[in-house]
Amino acid sequence: MSKSARAAWDPQQLPPQDGRSYLVTGANAGLGYFACEHLARAGAHVIMSGRHPNRLAAAHDAIEARVPGASVETLLLDVANPGSIRAAAASVRGGLFERTRLDGVIFNAGIVHTPRRRKVTRDGRELVFSTNALGHFVLGAELLVSLAKSSTSRWTPRMVWLGSMSTRMGAHIPTDVQLESSYSAWKAYVQSKVAVQALGFEADARLRDAEVPVQSVVAHPGYSIGGRTPLVTGVNEPGRWKRIRDGVQAPVAQSKQRGADTIVRALIDPTISSGEYWGPRFLTHGAPVRQRPSPTSVDPEVRRRVWEKCEALSGMTWPFQKAARAGR
Repeated sequence: MSKSARAAWDPQQLPPQDGRSYLVTGANAGLGYFACEHLARAGAHVIMSGRHPNRLAAAHDAIEARVPGASVETLLLDVANPGSIRAAAASVRGGLFERTRLDGVIFNAGIVHTPRRRKVTRDGRELVFSTNALGHFVLGAELLVSLAKSSTSRWTPRMVWLGSMSTRMGAHIPTDVQLESSYSAWKAYVQSKVAVQALGFEADARLRDAEVPVQSVVAHPGYSIGGRTPLVTGVNEPGRWKRIRDGVQAPVAQSKQRGADTIVRALIDPTISSGEYWGPRFLTHGAPVRQRPSPTSVDPEVRRRVWEKCEALSGMTWPFQKAARAGR
């Protein structure tokens, strides 16, 4: 791929996405919302998922108001709840969303402002890891065959895992993924994002080995903050003081609208290959470019261990053979 071809990408003029359908988790606010808006503006059908019905409805209405003719639907989905994940995936596979194909999914939902003390989900899993990593592992398993079925000679369906620039700040090797021996809010966040990136790269390797026509790409949004993000009623309504505080960080920060540019490019740019890592040009902000991930998240042993731990905690394995047959 030539440098000029990659530099030609224009977030304001995305390639037409008419006829394609994408699922975005955590779509009711922030990066997830703006990713949906970008995709809808490009002509895609977007399934906006989230766990708060009222917030999801507000985000849906905002896109319809801001993007004339937008094709959007909503889906209740709590990535920290295995039952919710299975129910939502069943709706995507058939029934509620029967008329749509699935060309890609953005694993965006997550906890950024982590709790000061360790919390667990209803099924006893550490909350941050379960939300940021484990839930998306389960969702990927549930949707893999549907993604493979949508493969064509012109498009290979793609999953995008939302990493973080924080993974460069120390190794944080996820040996104790549930932080049962020691917990801190920062460690919970960074370790979960190392795990997310490790899952994304391991998914790429396993998909290739099984010859499944689905791609796995990892992307991070840099330092994208709400106070530098446009006002969208019901979605992003920062107060005056937040605008002032976040405005001071202008030299190193960007809006969530711009942070979504990297995520969307990772999803739809046909020049991107499975297994790549993308982020803002200046790490915290800037145009989306290909980057090098942290050594920890690409370490084969770390990837294998995180994957197997997710299998053990969820009781699920990805149906690679079935997906390979479905994609033929």
